Amino acid sequence: MMLRVLKAFFPAVLATYVVASILATWSVMASLREMGVAVDTLTQLQATWHDILGMSSSYLLLIVLALMLAFPVASFLYRYIGRARLLLFVAAGVAALLCLHWLLGLSFKITLLAAAREPVGLLGQCLAGALGGWLYHLLSRNKRSAQSSF
Repeated sequence: MMLRVLKAFFPAVLATYVVASILATWSVMASLREMGVAVDTLTQLQATWHDILGMSSSYLLLIVLALMLAFPVASFLYRYIGRARLLLFVAAGVAALLCLHWLLGLSFKITLLAAAREPVGLLGQCLAGALGGWLYHLLSRNKRSAQSSF
């Protein structure tokens, strides 16, 4: 069981992080374009790759921590409720990213990602968390929970 959980957790974290990083970079690039800065495709791709690598020592670790707290709560709720596994893990991913940004702002008066200052950017981060929750749900299912997607 623990191996199944770990085999599901790390891909879910990685997917969440990569998508969150890409969305954050693209949001910043869109803001630059709105200000009249010419951002070509190559620059966009270079910035995206730079951010994926560059934020791994901070944002990736925070995502690991956030999902490490959220997924066991979803698992507990699933054991208690007995249904809606997919919904619980997707909600856990969303809540993990939302709480991460909210708590950093509340505790340290910082916004970790410029994209998360705007509602659309924060929504993008939450969608990355939803993707991670969905992937975790898929990869961690046992025979009993695989019988029902919801």
